[in-house]
Amino acid sequence: MSTETLTGAEIVLRALRDQGVEVIFGYPGGAVLPIYDAIFKQNAIRHILVRHEQAAVHAAEGYARSTGKVGVVLVTSGPGATNAVTGLTDALMDSIPIVCLTGQVPTHLIGNDAFQEADTTGITRPCTKHNYLVKDANHVARIVHEAFYVARSGRPGPVVIDLPKDVQFADGVYTPPEHVEHRTYRPRTEPDAELIERAVELMAKAERPILYTGGGIINAGPEASAALRELVELTGFPCTSTLLGLGALPASDPRFLGMVGMHGTYEANLAMHGADLMVALGSRFDDRVTGKISAFSPGSTKIHVDIDPSSINKNVHVDLPIVGDAGRVIRAMVELWKQRGHKSREKAIAGWWGKIKEWQARNCLQFSQDKSHDAIIKPQYAIKRLAELTADRDDVYITTEVGQHQMWAAQLIPFQKPNRWMTSGGLGTMGYGLPAAVGVQIAHPDALVIDVGGEASTLMNIQELSTIAQYRLPVKIFIVNNFWMGMVRQWQELLHGERYSESYSEALPDFVKLAEAFGLTGLRATNMGEADDVIREMLRIKGPVVVDMQVSKMENCFPMIPGGAAHNEILLGPADQAAKPTSEEGMVLV
Repeated sequence: MSTETLTGAEIVLRALRDQGVEVIFGYPGGAVLPIYDAIFKQNAIRHILVRHEQAAVHAAEGYARSTGKVGVVLVTSGPGATNAVTGLTDALMDSIPIVCLTGQVPTHLIGNDAFQEADTTGITRPCTKHNYLVKDANHVARIVHEAFYVARSGRPGPVVIDLPKDVQFADGVYTPPEHVEHRTYRPRTEPDAELIERAVELMAKAERPILYTGGGIINAGPEASAALRELVELTGFPCTSTLLGLGALPASDPRFLGMVGMHGTYEANLAMHGADLMVALGSRFDDRVTGKISAFSPGSTKIHVDIDPSSINKNVHVDLPIVGDAGRVIRAMVELWKQRGHKSREKAIAGWWGKIKEWQARNCLQFSQDKSHDAIIKPQYAIKRLAELTADRDDVYITTEVGQHQMWAAQLIPFQKPNRWMTSGGLGTMGYGLPAAVGVQIAHPDALVIDVGGEASTLMNIQELSTIAQYRLPVKIFIVNNFWMGMVRQWQELLHGERYSESYSEALPDFVKLAEAFGLTGLRATNMGEADDVIREMLRIKGPVVVDMQVSKMENCFPMIPGGAAHNEILLGPADQAAKPTSEEGMVLV
């Protein structure tokens, strides 16, 4: 095995190249200039200059989520590293594999309050899967390769490598890796065969089953989504999804009930409440899904499949825990189901499906839209038409900001494939969607990438329009502009007596002129007569576009389960806001 003597900065680049890295998202500063100098001297890895370090991490997240690869971030010490913390926490919550390289002051100055010094490893320890402070150039290669192993293995997540400036300058030995793994971190991927047998036995006897799928299936790769599709076909079971699991099962599958949880569908939530068997696949029982824990699917036997043992029994006690990679577990279930000669149970559970179809008939996502030319555009209409006018395109990727528009996008855009939906779930990070779209577009230069945003969230990282302009990225920014922090206003209306404290967006920019100031195309629609034409024009234009879709200001997002309520206490619309549950099924529509 050949070795080379290189500087620490050159070792970083060589290790990244050997890991198959093609793109780094970053922002330079004094403590990482040796690495930037090494970047200048090579052509194998592309660097994308963002305008803020938080955006660098979100862009890397978009890249990682749409490709299944590890996203790479490079920022400087002090404020560079602290600016990245929000993105790192977002990646940790949503299980996104990221390796973040941070500069650090020289080792002899650490602890002396040097210029742009921060305790990066201390600050990021709670918001990363693992982190390193490198003090010897000879350790750089091992640590970089190990960081990729940790980031992508088991439950994916962000890893920070803190690199003092003198280590970047110092010479060290680079040895190409043969087999890289962590000496203690060995996540279990293969499930226990006996537990699979018990799970299949329970599934074969269930009368009111529900498959509850999550982002773990997306993270497990396209094979996992294919296995899920086969499991649903074989069993005939109804299937629901978390926000991050959308696309694992095609939305067009007749057994898909839509998203579950706070803004999930009526049928998904009531099926979860009434099930006698719940099979949770790659989902972690987030509070936005479970609602009131003591009333969460009270009559069901619960099977929980997760690659992270710490997620088992963390929020909800389960009857059958299975630790393993979601894709491998589902594949094992499929194979055993076939071996045992089990057939689809769709007819056997016809009564359960009959009840579900009654709930589906309520058409919980319906809304009324005045179609006259001068009518105000409903936000649901704008997003639904966006989905319909892009339905014939094969390669469409959607990112979102956070708020009402995010929930409407999840409800109304039917995702047919995995890795096409990028949104901030666990952390709910405003400002996520625009830089995430940058990362997606870099990964898929010929694809249609649309960031569905609200005006308030979009402004959080609006400076990334400059990144879009510099790299001529044909990203479409679709701003659903209701002039309010919509979800905040909705909660203030429903829970705080309509006391709208600091939630109205005063002094908004002219988004069309703002787009033009960055050299982009700006479009605006203010009424129904303009809505479809503006969406079509946005899609016709080859370059980047900012759309200011001005919609009704006081529309609320339903269905909605109030915080701390149970699934059968779901509200279907304004008439339900002051209502109480009247039966096990849920609310009576007025």
